Amino acid sequence: MAASHPTLVKPPPVDESKAHIENALELTELSIIGPDLFTNTRELWHPPGARGLYGGCIIAQTLAAAQRTVPPNFTVHSYHCFFVLAGDSSVPILYHVERVREGRSFCTRTVQARQKGHAIFTVTCSFTRDGSGGAQAVSHAAPMPAGVPEPPEDYEEPTLVGTEKSPFEHFKCARDDADEAPETRKIWQWVRARGNISEEGGHQAHLSALAYMSDSYFIATVSRIHRLWRFPFRPEEMKHVEPEVREHLDKLHGVDGSMEELRGRPRVGMMVSLDHSIYFHNPKKVRADEWMFTEMESPWAGDGRGVVMQRIFSRDGTLLATAIQEGVVRLKQDEKKKEQAAKL
Repeated sequence: MAASHPTLVKPPPVDESKAHIENALELTELSIIGPDLFTNTRELWHPPGARGLYGGCIIAQTLAAAQRTVPPNFTVHSYHCFFVLAGDSSVPILYHVERVREGRSFCTRTVQARQKGHAIFTVTCSFTRDGSGGAQAVSHAAPMPAGVPEPPEDYEEPTLVGTEKSPFEHFKCARDDADEAPETRKIWQWVRARGNISEEGGHQAHLSALAYMSDSYFIATVSRIHRLWRFPFRPEEMKHVEPEVREHLDKLHGVDGSMEELRGRPRVGMMVSLDHSIYFHNPKKVRADEWMFTEMESPWAGDGRGVVMQRIFSRDGTLLATAIQEGVVRLKQDEKKKEQAAKL
């Protein structure tokens, strides 16, 4: 069997002058093959133990590819994508950008991500010319919630020994709302890219990084507000989990309840994203290597799906972006009931 090749071209050495997330999201232009065609420069990161690709990788790289085809005075304001097929981190991705419209105030791009000849992801995004809204404009913005606990100055998210650090980190905030109805509960966390994003990357690198992080734990909001068992093993298998792994998982997810507290809860059977939208409100103010606060909630879940919403704020309270996602959220079904139904 042929060895897998996660990139089409041999990756260059890691650029130490750039943040981890910049290297992770680097694109290679394939102009020798065709116009507006790109591929991932490096193997795409995915969380330890995860199957397939982390969706944020493709979200960020499709945005990065589209950004490279618009004039420098145009900035993304709207991004709408669909996850079509599961991606494979061991196979290169081709990004095909189509220049749909070139207007004086807006331009539109579609990007299709393909692996092995099949579309795995498609997006339409819109860019607006800087300052095209005029000197006088209607303006308002939702405020950042009051009383949000901030990350400690020396905080660094724990990484499981023997695994690669992710390109970004979280600080999750505990909330005293476990007894509230799921549709009224909120998930609070801070996110930032590790290291410092280079000046060379410009605001485009910060926007790609925000897009990358916007998918983190997003559809999992449904499992968190319902306090579901979402670990990759059954509750009765906890005693076989290595102590350092269990300690790490409890550190990561403890604000939502320890594994011991969740062991009697319904179990997640399947949880995957279907689509993802981002509205960029203040794109030039995004500093993705500084802490950004996110508030996530879910107005609805049913019929094996859930909808989640997210507001992303800078540390000074500026509303940077709003994201919305729908995903599959299915529970493990009761085996006895399934057997009885089969007999009927």
